[in-house]
Amino acid sequence: MGDRLRQRVVSVFGVALCLFTVLEMNYPRLQQQSALALFILMGLVICFLESPLHEKLKDWRSLRVLDGVLAAAVVVTCGYVVFQLEPTFKGLWSGGESLGDRAGSETKWDIVMGTIGLVLVFESTRRTIGWIVPALALAFVAHTYYCYASIEYEWPEMPSWMLPHSGQSAADIVSTTYIQTLGVFGPAAGGMFKYVFLFVVFGAFLEMSGATQFIIDFSERVFGGSPGGPAKVSVLGSGLMGSLSGSAVANAVTTGTFTIPMMRNVGFSPHIAGGITAAAASGGALVPPVMGAGAYMMLEIVEPNVTFVQVATAAAIPAILYYLSIWMIVHFYSRRVGQTATATDASQAKRLSKFEATVFFGALVALIGLLLDNYTPFKAVSGALMVIMVCTVFRRELPLETRGRVAAILTFAAVVVVNQLQWMWAGWMPEAVSDFLVPYQPGAWTDPSANSVTRRAVMGSLLNSSIMGTVGLFAFGLWHKSWRPSMLTAMGRAAKNGVSLVAASACVGIIIGVVQQTGIATDFSAVIKGVVATNLLLALVGIMVCSIILGMGVPSVVCYLLMATLMGSLLGELGVIPLAAHLFIFYFGMMSMVTPPVALAAYASASIAKAKIMQTGLAAFRFSLVGFTLPFMFVYRPALLLMDGAKWKAWDVANRSGQLAEATELLKEAQAAYAPWDELVLAVSTAIVGVVALAAGIAGFCLQKANSLHRSMFLASAGMLLYPDMWLNIGGGGLFVASVMVNSRAGTPGDTGGADAPSLPCE
Repeated sequence: MGDRLRQRVVSVFGVALCLFTVLEMNYPRLQQQSALALFILMGLVICFLESPLHEKLKDWRSLRVLDGVLAAAVVVTCGYVVFQLEPTFKGLWSGGESLGDRAGSETKWDIVMGTIGLVLVFESTRRTIGWIVPALALAFVAHTYYCYASIEYEWPEMPSWMLPHSGQSAADIVSTTYIQTLGVFGPAAGGMFKYVFLFVVFGAFLEMSGATQFIIDFSERVFGGSPGGPAKVSVLGSGLMGSLSGSAVANAVTTGTFTIPMMRNVGFSPHIAGGITAAAASGGALVPPVMGAGAYMMLEIVEPNVTFVQVATAAAIPAILYYLSIWMIVHFYSRRVGQTATATDASQAKRLSKFEATVFFGALVALIGLLLDNYTPFKAVSGALMVIMVCTVFRRELPLETRGRVAAILTFAAVVVVNQLQWMWAGWMPEAVSDFLVPYQPGAWTDPSANSVTRRAVMGSLLNSSIMGTVGLFAFGLWHKSWRPSMLTAMGRAAKNGVSLVAASACVGIIIGVVQQTGIATDFSAVIKGVVATNLLLALVGIMVCSIILGMGVPSVVCYLLMATLMGSLLGELGVIPLAAHLFIFYFGMMSMVTPPVALAAYASASIAKAKIMQTGLAAFRFSLVGFTLPFMFVYRPALLLMDGAKWKAWDVANRSGQLAEATELLKEAQAAYAPWDELVLAVSTAIVGVVALAAGIAGFCLQKANSLHRSMFLASAGMLLYPDMWLNIGGGGLFVASVMVNSRAGTPGDTGGADAPSLPCE
C-alpha cells in the first residue's frame, strides 16, 4: 500500500471514527455489540496502517503490504459480527439466528472468524502498547484451556496454587472472548466507546480552538513573577490541561514543550525541569472534571454503581493536595537554590487572549454544568464540544473569510431549527426515510410525567438539536477547503491518540471475558485474602506494588482495568468503601507514570528536556511523592473523599448480613451524605500541614536552607501527620512547629543558601 493511499485511508477512518462515536452515542441506532464492533474495526484499521510491525522495519514496503492485509482482515472479522447481529442483514444470518441467539452453538464460520479476530487483537495491542498485555491475555487463555484439557484429555492436573477450574475448550474460549459480549466487545470496549474516546475528541478540538495556549499564558501570568515561576507555570498549566486531556504523556508533551525551555533558561537542571513536568503531568488525570480514562471505567465496574459526579466529587480534595504538594516542593526548592529570576516578569507577561479564555471557560462551564444537571458524561462532553465548535468559527487564526464564517453559523442554526421542527415535516417524507430519522428526533418540550413544559425537557431537546448542529459544523468544516486541514488534523489526532486505548480495551476484554466466565477472580481474591487475612494495610501495599509494576509497561487505564477485575472485590471484602477502593487502584496506575525504571511521563519530558531518562524519572518520583501516600490516606480517612465513613460502614455491615432492604436504604443515605464537618476539617488540615512538611523535607528548605537534621524532623512530622491517627497527628503537628522554629534559628532568616546550594537528593 503506497504511503499516500495509506494516509488517505487513515484520514477517512479517523474522520469516520470521530463522527460515528458522536452520532452513535447520542443517537443510538445499532445493537450495542454491533456498535462496539464498528468502533473497534475503525480503531484497529488505523492501528495496523499507522503502527509498523517493528519500528526498525517501518520502511519495508513488503511489510506495509502486510499491514494493509491485516487491516482488511479486521474489516472482515469485525464486519462479520455486525452482519450477524443487525436485523438489516437478517438474510445473511446462519440458520436464521443472529449471533447472539446462537450462543453455545456457534457455527464453524463463527469460530474461524473469532479466532482470526483474536489474533488481530493480540497483534494490534502489541504494536501500540507492547507485549505485556497480549502476553497476559494469552496466559489467561492458556490457563483456562489447560484446565479444560486436564479434565477432557487427562493432562497432568495443575497444582492448587495455580487456581485450577473446569476450564473452557478452544471453541468456548473464542465464543466467550470474541463472539459474545463478555470479551473483545465487552465492558472494557464499552467504557472506552461510551466515555473515553469522546473526551479524546474533545481534547483534540479544544487544542484546535487555541484554548490550550490560554492555559500556558494564564499560568505564566499567575506565577511568572514568583521564585521558580516557570516551574510553577508547569504545575498550574499541567493541572488545568490535565483536567481536560486526562493523559499523562500527552499532558507532559503539551505543557513541557513550553515550560521546560522556560525552566532551563532560568537555571533549572534539565532533569529537574523534566521531573517537575512529568510529576505535574501525571496528576492531571486525577483532576476533575475530566480525569483519566480509568475514571469512566469506574462507571461500568464499581458496585454499587456510581455516577460521574460522585467520582469527580470524591477526587477533588486528593487532586488539590497532590498539586499543592508539587507546588510547595517547587517553591521551597527554588528558594533553596536561590532561584529568583523568572522567565518573564509578570508585568511583561503575554496578554491573555479573551477569545481563548472564552473557549476554555465556556467549554469547562458547559461540561461541569451538564454533569451537575445529571446528564450522562457523553451527553455533557458532546454539549461542551458544541461550545468549542461554535466558538472556533470566530477564531481569527482560522483561515475562513467572513462569508465562510457566516455560512458556518447559518449551517449550525439551520440544522438545529430543522431538527427541532422534525415533527412537522417528518410525516411528509417517505415512510422509509421517516423511520430512518426517528432516532434523531430531539424530544418534546413536554415532560410526559408532568404533562407540561419543563426546563429539563426543553433543555434536553435543545441539547439534542445542538449536538446535531455540531455534526453539521463537522460536515461544513470538512467540506470547506480552508477549514478542512484543521478539521482533518484535529480528527486525525483524536483517532491516533485513541487507537492505543481501543486496542488495549479489546485485549483487556479477553482477560475480563475469561475471568468472568471461569470465576478465577473470586479464587484469586480468596487466595490473596488468605495471605493477608484481615490486614488491610498489607493488602493495600500488595495492590500498590502490583499496580505500579503492571502500570510500568501499560497505559494506566489498562492497569486499572486489570487490577480492578482481579483485586477490586478484595478491598470490598476488607471493608473499604467501593469507590475508595477503585480510586486507590486508579491512583497507583497513574503513579506508575513516574515510577522508575519505566516511567512513561518522565520519558516524554526527558526527551524534551534533553536529560538522562533515569535521572528525570527519579526526580519525577521525588516531586510526586505525596501521590504515593494520598491513596492510603483516603482509604483510612474517607472524609478526604467527602464521604461519611460511618454511614458506609453501616451499609457494609447490613449488606454482608444479607439484610437487603435495610442495606438498600443505607446505601441511599451513604451516597447522599457528605463527611461530617469535624472529620473533614481534621482530615484536610492534617493533610495540608503534612504536605507542607513533606515538601520542606524533600526540598531541604522551609524558612531557610535545612540541614540533614531539619530534613529528618520535617519528614518525621509529615509521616505522623499523614498517618490516620489523631494522637499521632497532634504529635506530628507539634513536631512540625518545632521543626520550623529550629529551622528559622539556624541562620539568617530569608537566606536561601545561595546559587551553589546542593540540589535535591535525586540529583
